[in-house]
Amino acid sequence: MSALAKNRELWLVAAIALLVAVITLRFPAFARPQNLAAVFNDTSILMILALGQMAVILTRSIDLSMASNLALTGMIVALTNANFPGIPIPLIILEAMAIGAALGAFNGMLVWKLGIPAIVVTLGTLTIFRGATFVVAGGTWVNADRMSPAFIALQRGEFLGLPVLSWFAIVAIIAFYLVMTRTPVGRSIYAVGVNPSAAVYAGIDVGRAKFIAFCISGMVAGLCGYLWVSRYVIAATEVANGYELNIIAACVIGGVSIAGGIGSVGGAVLGALFLGIISTALPVINISPFWQMAISGTAILAAVILNARSERKQGRIILKKAEAA
Repeated sequence: MSALAKNRELWLVAAIALLVAVITLRFPAFARPQNLAAVFNDTSILMILALGQMAVILTRSIDLSMASNLALTGMIVALTNANFPGIPIPLIILEAMAIGAALGAFNGMLVWKLGIPAIVVTLGTLTIFRGATFVVAGGTWVNADRMSPAFIALQRGEFLGLPVLSWFAIVAIIAFYLVMTRTPVGRSIYAVGVNPSAAVYAGIDVGRAKFIAFCISGMVAGLCGYLWVSRYVIAATEVANGYELNIIAACVIGGVSIAGGIGSVGGAVLGALFLGIISTALPVINISPFWQMAISGTAILAAVILNARSERKQGRIILKKAEAA
């Protein structure tokens, strides 16, 4: 599994390098370090969301409500800041993560305790959270005039030459790597995705592992609710509408198997970066939006086919070893 993930990451790095090279032929300034750093910064929110989605997909589930969670959480923290501008920004961020985690826990509880398929649960909460955003806001929006300068300015600052938003992504990548590879929680999430029955015999509570994964994805979506609203300086019902498709696409392109159990932090990040380069660079070289959609769709389809072939190959190898034994 680790060898497959590592190979996928190398292929993604090569694909990204090729994409950058092709774009550079039309727009030489694109390959400058400052510009590439700007692309990374612009893709930071998608990277963080893809990591949260990865945790859920690894357990053979899916969270379609992340973008709606982001919109609702972003609206709540924007209203909090508008009505109580003296609250420190770190507390606002903690509030966003707590609200997002609570919404994710709601999803996880329905999947765990009631046994409802995750796709059904999150398809319902996608609409519920989006409607709640409208109700909380009273049908209006919160723009820059109502936000405090500190609320807007945090991620626009720089640290060691990189924007603060990029550092949010870097810290999230490191944290997810440590959790998924060095903690019992991460090992349980992988084990549930690989073989739920074997995980039960190993003493792992499958439902609880899925619940934790949904809490993680919710917390990540909540954090991105603050990051999105403060970056684009608007909180509205339509914020990130349809963005859940980009999140899932980043995971699939990064080699995270929809069947569960296969995927890596590096792959999810590279998948998000691949999509970020497409959405950022192709308009600059006058590629039609329809061709952008076609390129993204082709990449997703190719990734799904590659994932399916890899999983079938693994299955044949296991069967051959069993026959030999």
